[in-house]
Amino acid sequence: MSSVLITLPDVSSTQYLGQTLGHYLSEGTVILLEGNLGAGKTTLVQGIGQGLGIKDAIVSPTFTIVNEYLEGRLPLYHLDLYRLEPSEIQGLYLDRYWDSNEVTPGITAIEWGQRLPYNPSDYLDLRLIYDEGQGRQAIVQTQGNFELDQKIWSMLQGTSKQ
Repeated sequence: MSSVLITLPDVSSTQYLGQTLGHYLSEGTVILLEGNLGAGKTTLVQGIGQGLGIKDAIVSPTFTIVNEYLEGRLPLYHLDLYRLEPSEIQGLYLDRYWDSNEVTPGITAIEWGQRLPYNPSDYLDLRLIYDEGQGRQAIVQTQGNFELDQKIWSMLQGTSKQ
């Protein structure tokens, strides 16, 4: 398990972090996003979409649960579990997005990922934190056997615009 703390002083920094991830992550990547309301989860996913070359507007799937964007370098599956209880989530069979049994392999970004009653075996955990004194920060951590190339780790550490 590896991790990095990234300072994100403004919205464009959050988008840039997402762009970096979208540009370099490989198919089958699952990102579990955590953070309070307004922490920047959707902004980060918008950046991922830009990094993937997706032209459509990326909007929060709070009411639709899943938005699929298929026209980029890889498909982007954007999920939002905010309004759901674990029992409701269980019946959605969301593992099809990371097991790639029913969908084209892509990047799956799950807002409120801590609400999942089960996690993928390998994923990227990304927590967005806002502190009045520190500003916004992202903690990026690999889980299971998920690995990021050293080049990507270096780039992530360089995404902090200070």
